[in-house]
Amino acid sequence: MSDLKITVEAELTRKFYVQTAKDKLNLEVCICNDASTDNTAELLSEWEQKFNDNHIKVRMFTNTSGQPKGVGYAKNQAVGVSTGNYLCFQDIDDIMLPNRVLSQYTLAEQVPKNTLIGSKFQREPEDSTIRYTKWANSLTDKQLNEQIYTSHGPTVIMPTWFCHREIFEKIGGFNEEGKGTPEDLIFFYEHINNDGRVARVDETLLIYRYHEEATTFSIKEETIWNVRMRQLEKNVLNKWNAFTIWNAGKQGRKFYNCLNKSNKDKVIAFCDVDVKKIKRKYCPYDPILRKAGKTVDIVHFKEAKPPFIICMKQDLTKGVFEDNLKSLNLIENTDYIFFS
Repeated sequence: MSDLKITVEAELTRKFYVQTAKDKLNLEVCICNDASTDNTAELLSEWEQKFNDNHIKVRMFTNTSGQPKGVGYAKNQAVGVSTGNYLCFQDIDDIMLPNRVLSQYTLAEQVPKNTLIGSKFQREPEDSTIRYTKWANSLTDKQLNEQIYTSHGPTVIMPTWFCHREIFEKIGGFNEEGKGTPEDLIFFYEHINNDGRVARVDETLLIYRYHEEATTFSIKEETIWNVRMRQLEKNVLNKWNAFTIWNAGKQGRKFYNCLNKSNKDKVIAFCDVDVKKIKRKYCPYDPILRKAGKTVDIVHFKEAKPPFIICMKQDLTKGVFEDNLKSLNLIENTDYIFFS
């Protein structure tokens, strides 16, 4: 099988696609050259020969318009020229470890077809995004399908995605609006809305590179926030009769002010531990109507009524917040949901 494994040196390719055979994996590498202006075409030609020498079919799509059309477009075009039953996504600036395809394919054969599979990853440099890496790599199988509304984004990072082709076709591909669009988060939520599941191979199968020029940093935080809010309201809050917002500070108040009117009316209270806030009221101001809105009580978390929308970031209080939450003996995804 060693000749069929795609290794670090193949990082110039954007996507890898896997098709099953009776006794082995048949691999094809599918690439979208999105109107590159450097020596990408030359390098791809060199790599095409290397893949061919290892009996791996290479399929390419080239955007000849002269104008790059974005990450979502490139992914869709690469999938468009592919023929495999399984899709294995690989970003151009990350490093796939040798056992990735086989490990994820093995799991894919054991779970339902509607499962989006990721893996653990190693950051490079190792000291970048420490909290995020710890969160993503330590989620339980249950949490992969529950902590889907946090600011961290998808519970399995897109460069580790591996899925059956039917998932992609059911969604209809990635959003192609271009720069500034969180196409991976939108795709992830569409998958969830289609009753899709999430799983992870508990091995490090990718080296995830951090650099300031990454496409991720072209997406505004507010854009991601709005996508998350719409998903939470649609799938959770619209079904709840009442709830409490955990955090009477900036994040909790922003969350409240972004709710639609129907869900604002369901807010029982804010809860907090800050004695300067407890037993006071939050009085929001409506800049459009130019008047104060409905006041909301602020109570101690021990006196608050679940369910909670938690607008507290995890792993920032030396365990104090986590201990407070644990002391209430609540059930995640029933009694509380993480948002921040």
